[in-house]
Amino acid sequence: MSTSDAARATNTAERLPTTDFPDAEAVTEASDAPAASGRRRMLARVVTVLAVVLVLAAFTLPNQPWRMQAGAFLRIPLEALLLAAALLALPGRPRRLVAAVAGVLLGLVVLVKIGDLGFYSSLGRPFDLVLDWSLLDEAFAFVAESIGRPGAIAIAVGVVLVLLAVPVLTALSTVRLSRLLARHRTAGTRVVASLVLVWALLAAFQARIVTGVLVADSNASTIVYEHVSEVRERINDRAAFRTEVSADPFRDVPADQLLTGLRGKDVLIAFVESYGRDAVSDPEFASVQRLLDDGAGRLQAAGFSSRSGFLTSPTIGGGSWLAHATLLSGLWIDNNQRHKSLLASDRFTLGDAFRSAGWRTVGVMPAVNQAWPEGKFYGYEQFYSGPDLGYRGPRFAFSPMPDQYAINEFHSRERVGPRDRPVMAELALVSSHSPWTKVPSLVDWDDIDDGEVFRKGIIGTPTAQARTGYRHAVSYSLRTLISYLETHGDDDTVLVVLGDHQPAPVVTGDNASPDVPIHLIAKDPAVLERIADWGWQDGLTPDAAAPVWSMDSFRDRFLTTFGSAPARPQAQSR
Repeated sequence: MSTSDAARATNTAERLPTTDFPDAEAVTEASDAPAASGRRRMLARVVTVLAVVLVLAAFTLPNQPWRMQAGAFLRIPLEALLLAAALLALPGRPRRLVAAVAGVLLGLVVLVKIGDLGFYSSLGRPFDLVLDWSLLDEAFAFVAESIGRPGAIAIAVGVVLVLLAVPVLTALSTVRLSRLLARHRTAGTRVVASLVLVWALLAAFQARIVTGVLVADSNASTIVYEHVSEVRERINDRAAFRTEVSADPFRDVPADQLLTGLRGKDVLIAFVESYGRDAVSDPEFASVQRLLDDGAGRLQAAGFSSRSGFLTSPTIGGGSWLAHATLLSGLWIDNNQRHKSLLASDRFTLGDAFRSAGWRTVGVMPAVNQAWPEGKFYGYEQFYSGPDLGYRGPRFAFSPMPDQYAINEFHSRERVGPRDRPVMAELALVSSHSPWTKVPSLVDWDDIDDGEVFRKGIIGTPTAQARTGYRHAVSYSLRTLISYLETHGDDDTVLVVLGDHQPAPVVTGDNASPDVPIHLIAKDPAVLERIADWGWQDGLTPDAAAPVWSMDSFRDRFLTTFGSAPARPQAQSR
């Protein structure tokens, strides 16, 4: 290369701008900017879609478990359309405020729906906004007994987090959707107007995707109205219940006229946990029905006669104390408000009647593990809680001891040895309490001792097989009572056996009857002759034709049949 060529090359290089060759980092930053912007837009779209799904799911979520089907979420909620129309009509700040408040309220409605789903699944009824908060302690205790306290605490923390998260998420979602409507006001107005017209047409033709669920939906408003009405009813019911308590026709019946037809008899009233009508009518529980038929034959061979019917319980799936209170007080106790008011009253109970007439009155409740002042209200001279019974054997799921042990302890303490009075006892048997995963076997009565013998022959059932576990548990409780009468029953034994309520819907299915079987068993023919006009059926297996009474009517019928009817109702309080 010549000297002149080299000089030209050098000059050309000097004139080239250095920016024509950017470094690698600059090239990377320039190429990443559009990609990051695209990811943000995609993320924003995903969040918006999730917000739409959450809000629509919140509006269309059923509050009854039997309606939890995919088609139930394909409804057009009228409330969502009205909210969208309001947001389209409002300017910036008022729109955001209304969206946030509506979102929080929607979240609260969702929590009420979740509460309804849980209560329908376990108790066959919706959540009571006034009274059911007190059941949270009972629910925690049940879970702790079933899976342990650490697991129960973990579940409780999870529930609290959900209670806080749902209203926050629904509020954030409605605010986000309000901004979307504001950016596309014209298109949003057209869509909302079209959907309102579609909703009206679907409502006119009663269109349905799921049986019993209209596509043109206004379920959220209905749920709010029903719960607000229930709150109002609870407030008004307090005064009505005070009137019912004071109008007691048996309050002033003289003691020498009470229960004259049972003088000298030991009267035992045994509540069998979750023993409902399905146990004697569902074909899948045919083994329970065969057990009752066989038991009636065995008792007849031992000299006992039995009559059976049905009572309508005030509760389903749980709340045993409501059924106990209803039967013993002669009042309809279907909620905790009435229960608390009853305990604060001077209502004349069956226990009071027996005590006034000269019986020794006893309460036996193995599941109670602390002081139980209710025993005094029910007129019990002696009360045995779980710790009082001295059990040393294994636990059985919720049940702290087998029914056979509790009955045996009662018998040895109250019916053996010299006595100056007959005994009347309420026995609350809990071996058939959910979750029905561990059931004891019946043992020889002479081998019971402190309960260690029950470690043998435990029947285990997986939690998923609730109906199988329930069948085993109820069969055990009934078999125990039949065996007790065969072993320790005598001419002066009168046994009333009844269920407190039907089991949870996981066993019965949805919309089950609230009826429970009731049996009266005695060896003395005069006792059965007294109830001839009740129309109860022979044996231990009532069929569909058996009479059905409201449970609150039993006290008055029983006292009238075995004593004297009051001359006239008394309205004054004692």
